[in-house]
Amino acid sequence: MKIGVTLRNMGPQSTPDIMAEGAAHAEALAFDSLWITDHIAIPPDDAEGSGGRYTDPLTTLAWLAGKTQTIGLATGVMILPYRPALPTAKQVATLQEFSGERLILGVGVGWMDAEFKALGLNRHRRGRQTDEVLALIADCFSNPIVEAHGQPFIFDPRPEPPPVYIGGRAPHALDRAIRFGHGWLPMARDPSTLTRDIALFDQKAKDAGTTRGPVTAMTGLPLHDEVAASERLAEFAALPLDRLVCALRYDTIDEYRRQLDRLKRIADEHIGEAP
Repeated sequence: MKIGVTLRNMGPQSTPDIMAEGAAHAEALAFDSLWITDHIAIPPDDAEGSGGRYTDPLTTLAWLAGKTQTIGLATGVMILPYRPALPTAKQVATLQEFSGERLILGVGVGWMDAEFKALGLNRHRRGRQTDEVLALIADCFSNPIVEAHGQPFIFDPRPEPPPVYIGGRAPHALDRAIRFGHGWLPMARDPSTLTRDIALFDQKAKDAGTTRGPVTAMTGLPLHDEVAASERLAEFAALPLDRLVCALRYDTIDEYRRQLDRLKRIADEHIGEAP
């Protein structure tokens, strides 16, 4: 099981200096990947914890690609209905090529009414819009000549496609992951619940005549208590996961570095392998 970590691209922790130093330390400790989130229009009455400041995910990852060499660069998750399909596919392909094919694309349908309203979008169409963007991205990475709205065009650059993980709850996210042939990216507080949902993923894939994709789970660990954190990490390691992404809360770069160091030590000592 690989281990990724979140990096705050929100609030006062999302300055270039803090993000660059945090990414460098995570890479030096050989963590699998860095994960950032996506909000585009936080209303004033819902800005606690961030002050309404969020950096754009693809732009931020492109910048981090120039600050790092090997670590994976991931969205957890990027809200697809917020973005036009073809420009998004072009951004994804460009970032994938320029980063040395390190992009991991976690995507979701979104939930915040205020953001859909600010964008002038119908929230009730978000599932259909997500599917449309996913379909076009898959088409663009599969074919040198693509057609959209009746117009054929050349899609280039066209590197190897990034792995695409569908965020969200079972069963809807599982259906979407199976339909588009991608993995699943759940938020997971309880390993036992995740065990049940992975079994459902297996069954749904079997019913569809295919095999399920990989599962990357996002969770928080009680890093203030190393015994409790190691026990919880071992529970997740016993599941059929390809990756566990540990969500970290911190105010300063020193605090972030300490949490990374602690997580690295716990993983090495109690999981039996480096992240």
